[in-house]
Order: sequence, then C-alpha cells, then structure tokens
Amino acid sequence: MEMHLPLVHRECGWTSIHPALTLIRGIVFTHEAVRDWEARLAPLLAEGLRQRRAGKAGRCWYVDETYLKIAGEWCYLYRAIDRDGNLVDVYLSETRDMAAAKAFFRSAKAVTRVEPQQVTTDGHTSYPKAIAGELGTDVDHRTSQYKNNVIEQNHRGIKGRYRPMRGFKIFKAAHRFCRAFDEVRNFLRPTSYINQNVSLARQRVLHVERVAALRDLISVA
Repeated sequence: MEMHLPLVHRECGWTSIHPALTLIRGIVFTHEAVRDWEARLAPLLAEGLRQRRAGKAGRCWYVDETYLKIAGEWCYLYRAIDRDGNLVDVYLSETRDMAAAKAFFRSAKAVTRVEPQQVTTDGHTSYPKAIAGELGTDVDHRTSQYKNNVIEQNHRGIKGRYRPMRGFKIFKAAHRFCRAFDEVRNFLRPTSYINQNVSLARQRVLHVERVAALRDLISVA
C-alpha cells in the first residue's frame, strides 16, 4: 500500500515520522507532502484555536520579547500570557520598535477581545506609547524585570523546540510555526493557572480529549 502521510515538516517545528519506520508498514510519504500539508493546515489549526480563546484571557498581561534567528538574522518574537499563565498572543517581527509593539497589542486585543487592566513589561521604551495608543491610557503599565519573570520563564517552551531546529530559513514559515506551536501548546496545557497541581490520571484524560479536538479541527480543515 502506498500513501502520502500528512505530517508537519521538521522545519516548522513538528515531529515527523522517519520514512524507514513507515515503509516497514507499507506507508510511503515524501518531504514535499509534509511541507504542503503543514503550509495549508497549520494556519487553519492555529486560527481555529485562536477563535476558541476569544473572551477567555485574563485582564492582567505579562509581555516580553524573545529572539529567533531567521535566515541568519535575529528577529523578535513578542509573546504575552495572563496572570494564570494562559496564552494572550504571539507576534513575530523583524524589528523591535514602536510599530512592532503596536502591531502586537492590536493583534492581542483582536484575538482575546479583552481590554486588560494591567500590563507588565521589561521597560522597553516602545511600550508606554504603544500600550496607551492601542489599549488605552487607563491601563496600568508596570515595568519590572522581576515581576516579568513569569513570561520570561514561559519562553522555555518555544525555545526548547526552536533550538534543535537551528533557526529558520523563511520568515513566513517561522511566523506560521510560532503561532501554531504556541496555540497548540496552550490548548494542550492541563492546568488552568500557574502552579496548579493536576493528577497524572486527569492529565491523561485531558490530553486524549484535546488531541481528539485537534484532530477534529484538522478534519474539518
């Protein structure tokens, strides 16, 4: 039997099955099939998860940027979570400036449909005007590296997956990966708030249920 197995390509951050292992079972797939599937379905999967998050984010946001190398150049990944550790938004930018910060907050507000009461950042000079311009002047903007440790620690997820990949070659593929990865990671997260204890049995149940939901999203797409 010959078939093309629609798996996501390694370049975009998802684990693919080695061709030799599937060949034993009579299944043949190509890297082109993997790339085509990822390019077409990963954005649809991410968008489906983003729509599910509307109105669910908290009103205290922690915002920070981390670095990713694309085609040999450093780019900036803006990320935010709420007080409970739930994803607010992800935005990849080639620059770290006022325009990028404003674009990030516009995106975060659009996907969450939430107006935050408080935003904590590391104090970069672009944030005060960007927050005031996009989120409103009534938002309490805190600048504290210590209080922002929560989002800096949260970068470990994307960093842990990105480092073995040795960077990206295309900005569009990097943007697609970052959004899909964080959306799926957030959706599969078994806890509702930071430091919550969930039994292994409950974690397994939640994981099975949510993987099934992801499969349904892909099937619809």
